[in-house]
Amino acid sequence: GAHAVIPPRRNAKPWKTITAGAVARNEALRACKYLGRALWRRRSGYHRRSRVETKMHCLKLLGHRLIARDFDRQVAGLQVRIAVLNGYTALGIPVTKVAG
Repeated sequence: GAHAVIPPRRNAKPWKTITAGAVARNEALRACKYLGRALWRRRSGYHRRSRVETKMHCLKLLGHRLIARDFDRQVAGLQVRIAVLNGYTALGIPVTKVAG
C-alpha cells in the first residue's frame, strides 16, 4: 500500500506514460503546480517525511552505534537517547531578539 512521495524538480516536465511510475510523477507534478510546493508537501505527506528525517538525524548525532550487545539493553539505550531528544524538543527552539 506504499506510494512514492518524491517532489518533482522546479523545472520538471511531464514524462511519457510508457515509463514506470510516470503516472504518479505526472500527477505529483500537476498537483505541485496547481497547489504550490508548500501546500503540496503538506497534502502529500512529504512534510511529515522530512520532519521524521530531521529527527532521525538528531538522534544519530547522539551516537551512531549501539553500545550494548544484548537486545534488551540495545532497546534501553535507544530509549534513553529518545528521552534526551524529547527533553531537548520540549525545551523548544530559542527565539533571538532583534535589536532595533
